[in-house]
Amino acid sequence: MDDFNDINIVDTKEETDKKCPQCGGVMDFNPSTGNLKCPYCDYEENIKTEETAPEKAEEMDFYAAEHTANKDWGTETKTVLCKACGAESIYDALQTSAVCPFCGSNQVMDANEQDTIAPGGVVPFRISDKEASELFHKWIKKRWFCPKLAKDSAKPKRFKGIYLPYWTFDTNTVSSYRGEYGIDHTKKDKDGNTRTVTDWHKTSGTHREFINDELVLASKNHDMSILHKLEPFDTENNKTYAPEYIAGFVAERYSLGLKDAWSKAMNSIKEKLRRHISDKIKKEHRADRIRNLNLSTDYRDITYKYLLLPIWISNFKYNDRVYQFMVNGQTGKVAGKTPISIPKVIITVIGVIAVIALLYYLRIWN
Repeated sequence: MDDFNDINIVDTKEETDKKCPQCGGVMDFNPSTGNLKCPYCDYEENIKTEETAPEKAEEMDFYAAEHTANKDWGTETKTVLCKACGAESIYDALQTSAVCPFCGSNQVMDANEQDTIAPGGVVPFRISDKEASELFHKWIKKRWFCPKLAKDSAKPKRFKGIYLPYWTFDTNTVSSYRGEYGIDHTKKDKDGNTRTVTDWHKTSGTHREFINDELVLASKNHDMSILHKLEPFDTENNKTYAPEYIAGFVAERYSLGLKDAWSKAMNSIKEKLRRHISDKIKKEHRADRIRNLNLSTDYRDITYKYLLLPIWISNFKYNDRVYQFMVNGQTGKVAGKTPISIPKVIITVIGVIAVIALLYYLRIWN
């Protein structure tokens, strides 16, 4: 162990590894039923929670947690001591659950409570790996620019179910705004030609809006462009965290702290408020355009939740290149990257040009 002097040694929680009462096998979470299921004899049992425990993750006060939410995770890797067989395994420091490669028991690692916030809730998997594979095949068949050979031969490797860390934020917002709205009307010039003229008017006001569960990914290890396409998640439909929900899956701890996550959330909230205020002004004044919209927003009663959200991750190989894709483990929405057929792109471009040319020709002769 001399090579691992800088690695934390962490025990797994004893209650994590649930043994089947019929055959003694390690039980996993079953997305189809929401129960624990033995993969050997198919025995199932309900996940038991404490009677005093809330059903869902509770909203936590942002300012009360701020001093603990931005702690460093420490080392990049850690050694985990398996409770079942005593074997030691090396894991990434941000990983909170896995499967022991020696005995197959589920591993959920204890976190250093001084350095991290424990998950408040988990959105359990509803989509199985088999269903995720079927959804992938339906999805890739609809990719017009994907080569047919890739569609026919795409066989995703074994799916990996992973719970990714997300922050959600609630806040009451009060925004003061100033801007201009424009109303279009047509006007004829001296030659009889019509053109569009916009009359601009100043406006100002106050907009109040409650923001519920603004979602921020707390991981830096995955393709953001793909993950954003998997949203939205039904974060209201979460369960209070219990290790049984992540049994048999990989779970990752956050690498983006609470304070930095709130900074990202404010940027996305501000864009959302800008759109809503623009729509409000257009509706109130029957306006066609908005310009020079400036707003100043006050964020009140800020609360957060730290949730684990379910993702299926896999990939397929085509022409010696690997293409990754993901499936939302709750809704089944698919997103990913696929190869592009250059001939299909050329044919499509030629077709569009031909249609434009035909319409132009018909307009001239009519």
